[in-house]
Amino acid sequence: MRTSPALRAAALAATATVLLPLTACSDDGDGGTESTPSTASTASPTATSKELSSQKLDWQPCPAPSTAQGSGTAPTPLPGGAAWQCSFMDVPLDYADPDGRTIELALIRAPARNKDRRIGSLVFNFGGPGASGVATLPSFGTDYDSLRTRYDLVSFDPRGVGRSEAVQCADDAELDARYEQDGTPDDAEEEKRFAEDQKSYIAACEENSGDELPFVGTTNAARDMDLLRQVLGDDKLNYFGISYGTELGGVYAHLYPRNVGRAVLDAVVDPTENSLESSLGQAEGFQLALDNFTADCAERDDCKLPGATAKEVQDWIAGLLAKLEEKPVPGLGERELTQTQATTGIASALYSQETWPLLEQGLDEADGDNGGLLLALADSLNGRSEDGHYDNSNAANTAINCADSEERFSLEQTRKALPRFREASPVFGDYLGWGLMACTGWPVAGAWDTPDVSAPGSAPILVIGNTGDPATPYAGAKAMAAELGKGVGIELTYKGEGHGAYNSGSTCVQRAVDGYLLEGKVPKSGTVCE
Repeated sequence: MRTSPALRAAALAATATVLLPLTACSDDGDGGTESTPSTASTASPTATSKELSSQKLDWQPCPAPSTAQGSGTAPTPLPGGAAWQCSFMDVPLDYADPDGRTIELALIRAPARNKDRRIGSLVFNFGGPGASGVATLPSFGTDYDSLRTRYDLVSFDPRGVGRSEAVQCADDAELDARYEQDGTPDDAEEEKRFAEDQKSYIAACEENSGDELPFVGTTNAARDMDLLRQVLGDDKLNYFGISYGTELGGVYAHLYPRNVGRAVLDAVVDPTENSLESSLGQAEGFQLALDNFTADCAERDDCKLPGATAKEVQDWIAGLLAKLEEKPVPGLGERELTQTQATTGIASALYSQETWPLLEQGLDEADGDNGGLLLALADSLNGRSEDGHYDNSNAANTAINCADSEERFSLEQTRKALPRFREASPVFGDYLGWGLMACTGWPVAGAWDTPDVSAPGSAPILVIGNTGDPATPYAGAKAMAAELGKGVGIELTYKGEGHGAYNSGSTCVQRAVDGYLLEGKVPKSGTVCE
C-alpha cells in the first residue's frame, strides 16, 4: 500500500500472520547493528554510469537480518533445498550526478528451478513504502514457488530501507514513547503535544539522515529498478508489485514503457488520488473491513464480543476505545495498551481475514484489562520486534511519502479535514486524519500532487483489485488500469477480503497470474474471480 504515515507497512500481504517475524539478508549500513563483510558488486564508490550498468553481482549465502530489516534469523532453504542468495548493487545517490557518490542496495534471489525454460528474473516490491524486500520475499517464498519454475525470484531493499542506506530517525526508547502518545488530540494542550512530537521526530530524521532524504523518492527507486534490470542481464523488467509496489511499478512503466516485460500489480494504489484523498480512501477501506469483521462476529453464536448486530458490536468496540483513552490497561511488560495503540492493533489485524480471530481475542482480552495481544498486533504494524528494537520501515515510510507528496498540512487545515474523516470512519477517522501532518515541516519538498503512470507503448500490465481490501480500496485498480492506458492496464477483480489477491488462496487469481507470467497468456480485461 502507499500507507499514510499514520499506518505503515508491517502487514505486507494478506496471507501473513502479523505476529510472525520476517527473515532477511543483511550487510552493513543499518546504523547500529553488527555487520558482515560486504558482498557488494565490483563497482567503486564513485563509479561511472557505464561501470554501474555493467557491474557484476557477487551472490553469497544470506546472513541474518539487520535490525533495520526487522531482525530474525537467516532465511531457511526453499522447497527442494535451494538456498537464498544475497548481494549488493551500487546505484547513484543522485541520478542528476550519475558519476558521483554511490550507495549500495541490498538484493536477494532464489534461482529458477527449470534453467532450460528460464525466462529471466521476476523482481518483487512488497509495498510500504518502507518494506524490506530482502526480508519479505523469503517469508513468502513458498507462496510464489510456482513462479520459480521459470524465473529467478528477486527482491531488494529500496533506497532508504533496511540495508540500503537506511533512513534513521528516533531510537527505540523514543519510538516507544511516540507510539504511546495520544495520536488523536482532543483539545489545545493535546494538539500542542502532538505538533511538538511531530516536529521533534522530523528534526531527528534530518539530523540522522539529512543527506539521503532528498533522494529516497519513488522516481529514484524506479530508476534503481531499471539499473537492476540491466545488471541482472534482462532485456525487459518482469515485475510483481504489491500495494505501494503497484505505484512504484506504475512510475517505472511511465519512465521506461519499452522496458516493461510481464508485470503484475496487486492491491493497487490509486494514482489519481493525492495524499488527502488517499488517506480518506484508507479510512473508508478500513471502515469497510471493520464492518465486515463485526458483521461476521454478530452472525456467529461463538463470537466473544457483545452485540446482536454489526452496529452493536462496533459500538462496543468504540466504547472500549473511549475507555482506553481515559485509562490504558496493562499490555506487555511495563508497557500499557493506550487508545491509539489499540486502534493500531485493530488496523493491523484487518489486513487479513486470517487474523480476524486474533482481533476478536485481543478485543475481548483488552476488555478484561489484558492488552497484550492488541499491543502485539500494534507492534507488528509499528515494526517493533519482541526484543524491543524497531526496524526502519516507519522512518522510511515517512521519508518516501514526504519526498513524493508535495502536500503539507497546517494544524488549521487538518482540523478542517477531520469531519470528512469522521464521516468516512467513526473508528479510524481521527486516527488517519491527524496523520495528514506527518510531512508538515519536512526538510525536503515533495515531487508531485499525484504520480504520472501513463505508459503508452508498454506491454500489458495485469492490475488486480480486491473488493474488500482495507488499505488499497478496490477503486484504485480501475483508476490504475485507466491511467496506464488503453491496451496496457488489464483489470482483474477478486471478490474477497484482505490486502491483496494473489496470496488470498483464490485459485482463479493464481491461475490468471501464473498463466500470464509463466506463459504470456493475458487475461481478458474485466475478468472477475470469486
